[in-house]
Amino acid sequence: MTTVTVREIMQQDVPSVAPGDSVARVSRVLSETGLPGVPVVENGAVIGIVTDKDIIQREANISAPAVVPFLDAFFVVDAGRDLDDELQRVLATSARDLMTEPVINIRDSATLEETATVMLDRGISVLPVLDDSDALVGIVSRHDLVRVIARLESDDLA
Repeated sequence: MTTVTVREIMQQDVPSVAPGDSVARVSRVLSETGLPGVPVVENGAVIGIVTDKDIIQREANISAPAVVPFLDAFFVVDAGRDLDDELQRVLATSARDLMTEPVINIRDSATLEETATVMLDRGISVLPVLDDSDALVGIVSRHDLVRVIARLESDDLA
């Protein structure tokens, strides 16, 4: 299989939002671009990312932990998701409140294999792409990887 770098498959016209941008603005950017995530940039540096999952989580029911009385004590039964994180997302009014930080980035020189490994190992659907000077130069999503893999597989069959 041919070595493909992120530079070759990333989307270069990447929108970004500021930490103070409203959740409505972030939602519009995601909706209009069709991207699964948008980097949050402050003073030229990527400080976080807001994904479609972050937006959707705002609308989900909060999983409050169950309190179980036992003898003279009360025990809190784990509800699965972190209540503080859920509340922060539901009450978020800005990109800073909603973003995931620290953000995991990838270099534009990374290979397709390295990118796929990072996405799978970290459970990430989108990665901001940085050049050697840490400037945001693009974004790569799982969809971008599938598109390239499909092309490579077709080429292998020909």
